[in-house]
Amino acid sequence: MALIYRLLTEDDTSAFCHKVSLALSKGWALYGEPQYAFDAEKGVMRCAQAVTKEIAGEYHPDMKLGEQ
Repeated sequence: MALIYRLLTEDDTSAFCHKVSLALSKGWALYGEPQYAFDAEKGVMRCAQAVTKEIAGEYHPDMKLGEQ
């Protein structure tokens, strides 16, 4: 078993909530609190949420984490 990690990011819109919800529906678990920052270049708030998931087998740097 291996524990894998992803950091989901997006502008502060419903797209961010959908991205996190999709990860949760695929067995990922929230890790820590969501974070927010103002992107001065784009003039928008950005969101980030870390998620983790336990997978069978070993971690490999070439694996596509979103497909786990």
